[in-house]
Amino acid sequence: MKCPICYFDDTKVVDSRAATDGLSIRRRRECLKCGFRFSTYEEVEILDLMIVKRDGRRESYSREKLIFGLKKSLEKRAITEDKFKRLIHAIERELQKIRKNEITSKQIGQVVMKQLKRVDQVAYIRYASVYEQFKDANEFRKELNKLVKSKK
Repeated sequence: MKCPICYFDDTKVVDSRAATDGLSIRRRRECLKCGFRFSTYEEVEILDLMIVKRDGRRESYSREKLIFGLKKSLEKRAITEDKFKRLIHAIERELQKIRKNEITSKQIGQVVMKQLKRVDQVAYIRYASVYEQFKDANEFRKELNKLVKSKK
């Protein structure tokens, strides 16, 4: 890990502990050249996962795309950064449990909707309307009715 101040190649870990989200590790580091101290975070990353799109194209899993889609659906909703990180981790853990090198975008969408439904129902409806490609207000109403029935 390079020092962010002097760019020296060698730093030492001074302290390691679980981050507040409990899903990553926070490491305090010190540059061996200039003595600057800084923090880094280490978390699990899904590797070697190919996504098969609706049109048959294949592309590598992108956490950034997941985050972008979730942020869109959660826009102007009351969700803490910690809760958002836990949501991402829950989705990725569920994807890892599938234990395949290749999964469909449909499988990802279903996992995201399942997890979003637990966190924020408005965000769930927003995501579902795009993911399920609602064509009119009736499809939107049907999904809302399902959501209301499942809450009772």
